[in-house]
Amino acid sequence: MRRSERKRRKPDLGILAGRLLFAVQDELFDTLARQGHPNLRPQHGAVLAYLDVEGSRATNLARQSGQHKQVVGKLIDELEALGYVERRPDPSDRRAKLVAPTPLGLDQMTRADAILAAIEHRHAQALGADGYAHFKRLLQEVTDRQRAWRS
Repeated sequence: MRRSERKRRKPDLGILAGRLLFAVQDELFDTLARQGHPNLRPQHGAVLAYLDVEGSRATNLARQSGQHKQVVGKLIDELEALGYVERRPDPSDRRAKLVAPTPLGLDQMTRADAILAAIEHRHAQALGADGYAHFKRLLQEVTDRQRAWRS
């Protein structure tokens, strides 16, 4: 049996995780585009998914998303040009900058939360609330264990 055929029939963890990520991103960003946010791309999620309403430091966004600081910096530049975030002084350290959502960014965050809640609700209905909660616990455990590998 060819490798590609075997991977199609019995996908490994990386393939399954990638398929899930891309499918969720596709639905999220397609729906956001229809709701007035057509310029966002899945890559912007490395910033937007971790951005606090009161603002976040770029270094924290990079650490949380697992992206390099340079990548996150480029994404912040793009999101700033699109009007989703702004840089402002960090009140706890005037030398540092916070990346904070603008009103457009807050709208996107609210809509993204609702879209993701609907996706999760749909899966919970299909699998049953207990089954879906169990799946998420196991997925979190596998994710935590895999991330600990680098530590």
